[in-house]
Amino acid sequence: MARFRGPKGKICRRFGENIYGSDKYSALLSRKGYKPGIHGQKFSSNQSEYGKQLTMKQKAKFTYGILEKQFRKHYEDVKNKEGIVGDNFLARLEQRMDNVIYRLGFAVNRPQARQAVNHGMFLVNGKKMTIPSYEVKIGDEITVNPTKAGNGYFKNLKEVASSKKAAPTWLSADTKKIIGKVISKPKQGDFDANIDAAIIVEFFSK
Repeated sequence: MARFRGPKGKICRRFGENIYGSDKYSALLSRKGYKPGIHGQKFSSNQSEYGKQLTMKQKAKFTYGILEKQFRKHYEDVKNKEGIVGDNFLARLEQRMDNVIYRLGFAVNRPQARQAVNHGMFLVNGKKMTIPSYEVKIGDEITVNPTKAGNGYFKNLKEVASSKKAAPTWLSADTKKIIGKVISKPKQGDFDANIDAAIIVEFFSK
């Protein structure tokens, strides 16, 4: 399955939330606060338990921009770890390198953050990182790749970063120097996505 390339506005309307973070999608939802398609305004919210689980799984996949195979792999990686499986699963999604770049304020949204990582814009502990799914660890320091510092991507980034909401408590961000650090593991209350991981766990547990 290829990564979704279609209209992101339709995806936001499908879930009734601005999962991509751009102001234009908030404006779209205020104008068209119903599901897309010819039956969108008559859509019934009554879903089976399986339907609810599938919708929540799809919402998480679109929010974090992850394909099915990798999404399930993240779940398999954490399902036997100590603690609440759902919390561990969301923490794993949050610790993806592309998500961390977004959460630090070093990208406007997750798709842009993923592209920046793919292009080697950032270093982790002084080494170039080009793997969006890389799992950051406590103590990891994220800095600008000096060979990319002149790239147009960084021209307005400081202004963009300073205008975004503060980084979550498990991250430390210096928006002037564009330096981020992982200071703890994300926990319940740190996740900005409105996702019920317990429902996804139920889906995978069948």
